[in-house]
Amino acid sequence: MIGQLIVEGLAIGACYGLMAIGVVIIYKTSEVVNFAQGEMAMFSTFIAYHILSYYHYPFWLALIITMVFAILLGMFIEFAFLRPAKEPTALGLIVITLGAEMLLMGLAGWKWGAEQKYFEIPMSFNVTHEPIKGVIISDWAIGVFVIAAILMTLLYLFFKYTRVGVAMKATQQNKNAAKIMGVRVERMFSLAWGLSSLMGAIAAMFFASRATLDPNFMMEPFLRAFAAAVLGGLMSIPGVLIGGGLLGLIENFFGYVWPEWKPIVAFLVIVLVLCVRPSGLFAKHYIKKV
Repeated sequence: MIGQLIVEGLAIGACYGLMAIGVVIIYKTSEVVNFAQGEMAMFSTFIAYHILSYYHYPFWLALIITMVFAILLGMFIEFAFLRPAKEPTALGLIVITLGAEMLLMGLAGWKWGAEQKYFEIPMSFNVTHEPIKGVIISDWAIGVFVIAAILMTLLYLFFKYTRVGVAMKATQQNKNAAKIMGVRVERMFSLAWGLSSLMGAIAAMFFASRATLDPNFMMEPFLRAFAAAVLGGLMSIPGVLIGGGLLGLIENFFGYVWPEWKPIVAFLVIVLVLCVRPSGLFAKHYIKKV
């Protein structure tokens, strides 16, 4: 049972980590906590569902269209909602993202209804393998591990070796200095939101295939992903993926020993980390002197 709990915890934790990476990309670039992340991912997943159900396109073509839509959606929200704000405070930006969250949820409910729908991907949760006796792993879990590894590698290469990635890092460190050096800061913000939305959409499709699809289905996964981001450190992309794995393990073992405590584990993690190490386990804690 321990081996099975570890595999399942790491699989769901990798999903939390993918969603948390989307939160961190925006926070690293613009220091905004995007509470619309879950609903952006939900809306993109509904686009994939619509393409598959009504137009009957192959899954991989629907996936490519959805990925492009997710990037454009993130860029549009940054351009239409956040950029027009004049001298916004951190609280004001959070309120704006909450408004975008409500808007997307309402649009999804109006277009596709509130009833639950089934969303299938080629990596089924019901197809299982037994590589080690007593430990069962599904195609869904294998897909999560593979996609998480590929995306982490691509993000590392992107931020390390591309001019756009370096410009995004420079924007996060010092916006004014980046502007002086010729970096188009507003464009970097838009790219960060688009990339974040893409990461969230990929994670949401895994969540939807594991459960069901409806306008509210990303609320709990996003809160757990946010807990993973806080645990790993909001300034560390590798850290949040590790934090997602740790949270998945903690949640799974709590669910096995004390099932009634499982729904609140993520919130306990947020409170404990903020009290003991506010910067997270893998991010550096900076003290700003005025």
